[in-house]
Formats: sequence, structure tokens, C-alpha cells
Amino acid sequence: RSPQVMKHFLKLLGHEIRMLLVNPSTYIAAVLFLAVMGFMFTGILESYSKAPQELSPAHVFFSVFWFPALFIVPLLTMKCLAEERRLGTIETLLTTPVTTTEVVLGKYGAAYLLYVTLWAATGGFFYILYKFVGDVRFIDTGPLIGGYLFIAVSGLFFIALGVFASSLSRNQAVAGILCVVFLFALIGGTNYLGDSVWLNRDVFQPLKEAVEYSRIITHRDDFTRGVVDTRQLLFYVSGTVLALIFSILGVEAKLLHS
Repeated sequence: RSPQVMKHFLKLLGHEIRMLLVNPSTYIAAVLFLAVMGFMFTGILESYSKAPQELSPAHVFFSVFWFPALFIVPLLTMKCLAEERRLGTIETLLTTPVTTTEVVLGKYGAAYLLYVTLWAATGGFFYILYKFVGDVRFIDTGPLIGGYLFIAVSGLFFIALGVFASSLSRNQAVAGILCVVFLFALIGGTNYLGDSVWLNRDVFQPLKEAVEYSRIITHRDDFTRGVVDTRQLLFYVSGTVLALIFSILGVEAKLLHS
């Protein structure tokens, strides 16, 4: 049974990747993402040219990860299940010998691979910087490797949240808005609560510990400093698994309801 499941998953993954590659919106999202990141990288270099900075360009570059994540994750995931349900093709797909789990994982895998590929392409910015400047001090490998590792690990959870949002609606615009709300609550909400003074009271100590544990900004800082905490890895892996389980259950519930 396991080899058959893997075979179905790989076929679905390949199909979803091909669909993304022939979809014009994929290239629009990629150009938009790289243009925004290139603009931000240029701004960082301009600030370094005006005055010395304590942090490396890589550290500053990854400190604004939340901004591109808020628009690229919804763009990559909002259609994956919502559009299938709107067109009624998901019911047809599930009449073949594949399960809902395989369909959801295939769509998730394709979106995640594209997300990681887009971020990997930004490595070209640092390569160009090194070639033109020729100074290794601008290429601090610690924050650079840690930053990309953080992007890969956090992306697991972010894309899973996008897939979950897509499973909740037939309308891809609604799915995209839901995904932005989920990501904003996860990134901005935990950061806001972490800085809240009222959480310092003894009665709220368990809540404060939970907020600190799930604070994405703190995770990014740790990764870019070269600190990889297994508790943080567990947070992203468990969050990914839960989001995908809820996505599968959501699709199953909608199918039963229809």
C-alpha cells in the first residue's frame, strides 16, 4: 500500500508542478516577488553606502521576510483547493484511485517547492553583491545560511496555512484574504502579544510562555544568529501537520455536505 501511495503522491505532485509552470499567474507572482525583494535589497545597500551598519546585509534582508510572505503565500495557495471545488473538478479527481490526503499533499508539495525556489532565487542578489564588491565582509555566511534555513522551515507552516485557507472556501479571493489574516495573526499577533506589558503578570505566565514559544520574529532572530532550537523546529512541523490535517478534514466535510 505504501509504495502505491507514494506513486500516487509523486504523480499528483508532478501534475501540480506542471500546472503551476504553465499558469501565467505563477510567472506574474515570481516577477512581482523578485522585483519587490530586489527593491528592498537595493534599499538595504543604499543605507550601507551612506553610513556603517552593525548588522550584515543578510540579517537586515531576512528581517523583512514577513512582507513578501504576506502576499506570495496567498498567491501560491489560494487557488489550489478553492478553484478545484468551484469548478467541481475535485470530485472528479477523487473518483480516481487517489485519496483526499494524496490530493492535498500533492498541492501542498508543489506550492512549497515553488515558494522555496522563489526565495532561493534571491540568493543571486548576494552573489551579484559579492562579484561587484569583492568583499567577503558583506557576505556573512552565518546569517545568510540561517536566514534561508528559517525561510525553508517557516515556509512549511506558512504554505500549510495557505492550503488550509483554500480548503475553507470555493472563492479563491476569500481564500487569499483568509490566508493573509492567518499569517498576519501568526506573525504580527504573536509579536504584539509578546511585547504587551499586561502579559508580565503572574496570572498570565503560562500564556506568555506560549506566546514566546510561537513568536515568529524571535525564531527568525535565532536562526540568523545561527541558533537552531529543536523546540522551534517542532513548532513548525507540528503546526504544518495540524494545518494539513484540518485541510484534509475540511475537503472531506465539504464533499460530504455537497
